[in-house]
Amino acid sequence: MIHHIQGKLVEKYPTHVVIDCHGVGYFINISLHTFSQIKDAENLKLLTHFLVREDAHLLFGFAEPVEREIFKLLLSVSGVGANTARTILSSMTPHQLRDAIITSNAVQIQTVKGIGAKTAQRIILDLKDKIIKTFGTDDVSENKNNTIKNEALSALEVLGYPKKQTEKIVDKIVSESPDGSLEMVIKVALKNL
Repeated sequence: MIHHIQGKLVEKYPTHVVIDCHGVGYFINISLHTFSQIKDAENLKLLTHFLVREDAHLLFGFAEPVEREIFKLLLSVSGVGANTARTILSSMTPHQLRDAIITSNAVQIQTVKGIGAKTAQRIILDLKDKIIKTFGTDDVSENKNNTIKNEALSALEVLGYPKKQTEKIVDKIVSESPDGSLEMVIKVALKNL
């Protein structure tokens, strides 16, 4: 297995990057989460997962070890392929997905395009014990954060901003500042909208 690739960043797109490693250009599929973590640095190191299928050999890259681990766990779920796993990790951060699985929040998982109720339940059923065993439950977001998040989303919706547009921004703010107040979350969100 290819553990990681480090080299010169040649191309960067929301779905993939090309890294030149000693004259060989590696095409690496990435999620939007990893895309947002990659700075426009000349040198880049990505953790990888090499997937061999009958019709293709695919390389997936990850900025963080937790994202790669969750990606591999998602592949173990019946009906979830590499592209679906990448879509899930593009729509939710690894920590949001981990928290949703541990708290059995199928509704949050269903917000991902193409994931229905059955698939969300299957992901929770298959991965809950594995996620708890791998990551533990100590880091699961507290209910306080969820309350602040929901109140902030409601306030922004009243101000006329669509929920889909504000949800990712508010999630990022709450994850970066878990002890932040409701007012702070709303102010920062308004600056980013």
